[in-house]
Amino acid sequence: MIITDVDKKHPLDDELAGQVDVAGASSSHVLDDLAPPPDGEAPKYTERAFENVYIPPGGEEPPPEFTPYEAEYFISGREVVSHDPHLNEDGEALYRFLLSQSTSPPEYRMHLRGTHTEHRTRFVSGTDSKGNPTTTTEHYTETVTDFDFYIDLTPNIVHGPVHWSLPDAEPAYRGAMVKQVDSNDLVTRDPEMALPSGRRKATKEEIKAAKERKEIRKACGLPPWVAVGPESWFQQQTPERAVVLESSKSLRQWADEYCASDKLLKEFTYTKIVYGWNTVNLREAVIAAIRSVYNHDITVSFDMSHDKIRIRPDNNFSRMLSNVWIKFLLWILLIYPFIWLYKRFNHRGGGRWEVCGGAYALKTWQIQPPGTQIPMYTNDGRWQQTHDGVVHLIGEREGEWFQRWEGTIRDAVGRRVQTSVPLQCGTYVSPQAMILDGFRPALPYVSPPIPR
Repeated sequence: MIITDVDKKHPLDDELAGQVDVAGASSSHVLDDLAPPPDGEAPKYTERAFENVYIPPGGEEPPPEFTPYEAEYFISGREVVSHDPHLNEDGEALYRFLLSQSTSPPEYRMHLRGTHTEHRTRFVSGTDSKGNPTTTTEHYTETVTDFDFYIDLTPNIVHGPVHWSLPDAEPAYRGAMVKQVDSNDLVTRDPEMALPSGRRKATKEEIKAAKERKEIRKACGLPPWVAVGPESWFQQQTPERAVVLESSKSLRQWADEYCASDKLLKEFTYTKIVYGWNTVNLREAVIAAIRSVYNHDITVSFDMSHDKIRIRPDNNFSRMLSNVWIKFLLWILLIYPFIWLYKRFNHRGGGRWEVCGGAYALKTWQIQPPGTQIPMYTNDGRWQQTHDGVVHLIGEREGEWFQRWEGTIRDAVGRRVQTSVPLQCGTYVSPQAMILDGFRPALPYVSPPIPR
């Protein structure tokens, strides 16, 4: 069951139905604000009132206790892949398998890398056409890695999963090889493009607007069930209540639809998403800290693995395409383009379902029991009075995390650390600071238990 906003009409119903162009232009305007700022200039969005805005819960209600189906699966790259025949025939088995796999959060890491370019000269000895010894001078450029390390952010996940599915008006793969929308209203100039159920091919404008909304959610740490309204989320004052997105189908219903399909190369994808932190602001803060001890090229990225669960048919053709090396060979032999054409245009070829997933929070609001009072003399932004009652923000905020890790990051950069093993300690303090009277190092956040 999706929690809906009883006070407001769903924003995407009208936005995508009749104002696609406006939505795209509005989203594009917001993305301009998300562009990296010049050196020394703070991003424009750091002063926006967002970090402590109450976001209502969303997603589906948790299912009752059950015994998960022990299906066959394997790890391919950074994804979980299964060709189990039962998962392609029984929607209940597929549903329970996805719920079982979702109990493990994705691996979430910050990758920090610094490089510089060196222009070098070398002398190359050889012989000319007559056999005489010669020496030539060659100039070349080499990229040198100064530091390259990871910080594991997975332990900072405090809640999840929350099972979600995309709203009907959001372009997504719904069983075809092109993105579609589910709508009761025909939002197309050609009625023949619309299916009887209201499902139709998404327009380029809708796909572009949806992509921009997704980028905004990712950058600002918004969960997937919150409608992105540029005029509300990026105002100077506190935004109004967030609107919870809703879908006409549950995760179980999507699983049933997938199993009912007879396509030979169909694929169902369950996507895990981590939300809660403004990664754009955090990235800028980390880069600024590194700049204080390092002046060359810096790359800071947020990497995720084991974040997709893919279900594919149990046939030799599909299993062959799941093999990375066979697929690579098919590309080299120019055979795969013909396979793609078969998937794209044959009615029993390919079909993709990418409409649902699980959300894992780095910080989230916990609704307190009725009668709970906000503690007196509390001004840390973790307590708010809302229409749902008193809520408490749990999880370490990105600013608190950065305060703990800033010293460790600078120390690792200064020592030119290069390792694939994530750093474990985020409480590095210089010896000079430790001897100061009254100095107190930042302590790691301890999250209270919350209902899942």
